Amino acid sequence: MLSQKAKYALQALSFLSGNYVNNTAVHISTIAQNKQIPIKFLEATLLELKKHDILISYRGRNGGYQLKAHPKKTPLTTIIRIADGPIAMLSCVSLNFYKPCENCNAATCCVKPVMEEVRDATLKILGKKTLWDIRDKSIELATNL
Repeated sequence: MLSQKAKYALQALSFLSGNYVNNTAVHISTIAQNKQIPIKFLEATLLELKKHDILISYRGRNGGYQLKAHPKKTPLTTIIRIADGPIAMLSCVSLNFYKPCENCNAATCCVKPVMEEVRDATLKILGKKTLWDIRDKSIELATNL
């Protein structure tokens, strides 16, 4: 299950992805208002995404946040891993955050093979989907009016 942090990150990035064609920075309050995200929580989330080179920020009156790369270049797996860490449901099947389970014999575990299948299916879908796929299309429509 996605954490609230990951949900907010994806919502904010969907807004910024929809605004990408405008090639302008978006003020944090605009994102917070449009996506109904508490500004303090959004601020911390956007700073983390900036730290991981997903966003660029600009200071000043016309400042705000902007995607660093085209939304088609950022897979959803990247964002989820930044916000939540492993995508796998169990740490023992995680590709990037592996950690053995406590009190489990990996050689006789019957749950691990199923969770590996779940992980692979999830990664297959999320690895193909990008920020472009979740962009807020209402922004594009409003821009074209």
